[in-house]
Amino acid sequence: MASTAFYHPPTHHVTLKANIVLLPGDGIGPEIIQQAELVLGRIADIFGHEFEFESHLIGGIAIDTCGDPLPQATVDACRASNAILLGAVGGPKWDDPSAKTRPEAGLLRIRKELGLFANLRPIRLFSQLVDASPLKREIIEGTDILFLRELTGGIYFGASGRDDNNGDESAYQQMVYSVSEVERIVRLAAKAAQGRDNRLTSVDKANVLEPSRLWRQVAARVMTEEFPDVQYDVVLVDAMAMHLINRPRDFDVVVTGNMFGDILTDEASMLPGSLGMLPSASLGSDGPGLYEPIHGSAPDIAGKGIANPLATILAAAMMLRHSLDLPAEADAIEAAVEAVLADGLRTADIARGAESIGTEAMGNAVLQRLTQ
Repeated sequence: MASTAFYHPPTHHVTLKANIVLLPGDGIGPEIIQQAELVLGRIADIFGHEFEFESHLIGGIAIDTCGDPLPQATVDACRASNAILLGAVGGPKWDDPSAKTRPEAGLLRIRKELGLFANLRPIRLFSQLVDASPLKREIIEGTDILFLRELTGGIYFGASGRDDNNGDESAYQQMVYSVSEVERIVRLAAKAAQGRDNRLTSVDKANVLEPSRLWRQVAARVMTEEFPDVQYDVVLVDAMAMHLINRPRDFDVVVTGNMFGDILTDEASMLPGSLGMLPSASLGSDGPGLYEPIHGSAPDIAGKGIANPLATILAAAMMLRHSLDLPAEADAIEAAVEAVLADGLRTADIARGAESIGTEAMGNAVLQRLTQ
């Protein structure tokens, strides 16, 4: 049975003019970005806003077009925008490890160029999809975790290279964190915890790594001096990897470094059953935020019209909330997504053998819910 109408826009609202940069990228990126753009356009119509969209190159298609995974024109447009919505980058066409540059370099650079030091990844279980998870219902039911991953420091940005060593070649990559880098991400995570269940977990590897010892020391000081009201604990990264699959609902907000956050959030993304349902936001101290689904470019299904657009649509909702300060509009999108799931509509990745619909049909279903 179809669910009832769920949302009515307020009678009074503030009209907003916003420039939104779209970075479709590679693989399924253009398909899912198209659906999110349509949803944002419908939101603008309903609430009386003016959203101006412009598309720019990033990733593999940028390499093919101009030899650079992040052209300067893209950087300039992003800096001048109010917010950025990214599809996905990469694919087997550009996977040669000896290539001069790779699509992922464009993503790392845009984060650095815009000072996007905090990656927010909500791991929320939709009640309608609880049986799509590979874990038992009693383990995952009620899971609602917000990960904050430090995004511009750590091992991914440390000095790297190779040494010949008289024919015995070696490679190195440095993990470096400063006090200020740790302070700002921990503060942001603590503030997020205050707006949720007031619990924060910091994840490190302080029993082995010196940067993690600094991280733990700085995090403890910030929490003690600035956020004594927040329940705070520390977990080693290997233990956290286990806890995520045996007691995920015990965690509220989790903050960690770049590499640990990359790995843990990919692990946690499977708790709801599909990468196709999870959005993320990359934020800095000021300037535009970058929003994207956490899944990759899925080149195996690109062009087939079967990709799940819901993570990208939910990323658009995060964009409305965090960059454009439009919480009611974000709520409307999220409610529409919940409604189509309640109606039983599924793309192939979450259908679990049942009948599925395609990318455009799922996007249209969200659009229809927004106008009910």
